[in-house]
Amino acid sequence: MIRITLSFAGIPSWLLARGCAFGVALACVLCTAPAPRASGAEPLTRTSAAITQVVLGILSYARWPNDPPELRFCVLADAAYANGLLTGTLQSANRPIRAQRIAIESEALTTCHVVYVGRTSTVDHRRIFARLAGLPVLSISEDDPSCSVGSMFCLRVEEAQVSFQVNLDQIARSGLRIHPNVLRLGQRRSVSP
Repeated sequence: MIRITLSFAGIPSWLLARGCAFGVALACVLCTAPAPRASGAEPLTRTSAAITQVVLGILSYARWPNDPPELRFCVLADAAYANGLLTGTLQSANRPIRAQRIAIESEALTTCHVVYVGRTSTVDHRRIFARLAGLPVLSISEDDPSCSVGSMFCLRVEEAQVSFQVNLDQIARSGLRIHPNVLRLGQRRSVSP
C-alpha cells in the first residue's frame, strides 16, 4: 500500500475537496482519453469528447476578474476536435457556455471569455494573440507544439491520451485565476518574453 500525505495549510477545506475531486476526474480523463487509432469518424468523435471533458474541467477552475454570468466561448480557425464544444448545451461550474465559431478577423474576438484556436499559420496565430493582449481571455490551442505564443493551454493528442501543456507566463499576464491543481496537471512550460 502506498500512502501519500499532502499539507495544504491555509486552503479552505471546501476548495481542497473540490480541487481533489477535479484532480482525480481530470487525471482519469487524461490517462484514459482515447486518441484516434484509425481513420474514420468514430476515433475523431471519441477524441473530441475527451477534449471537451478536459476543456470543461479547465474552465470550471478558471475565474475571471469580472465574473461573467455566461461564458462566451469562441472557436477560431480549423479546429479538428471542437465539435463537442460547439454542439449541445454546455455548462461549467454552474455557468452556461455560449459557444460559437468566429473568423480570426472578427470584431467579436475581443468580447470572448475563452478562445479555442485550431490550426493556423504562425502569422495568424500571432495576430490573434496580439489582439487579445491585456484582455482576461482564457486561451486554448489545438496546434501549438511549442506552447510559447499566446496560448495558456496547449492540447496534445498522442497515442492513447489527451494531455495539455501550460504556459505560466500567459496565465500570469491574463488577469485570470487558474486553480493550482489544473496547473500541476499540465506539463509546465514557462516561457521568457
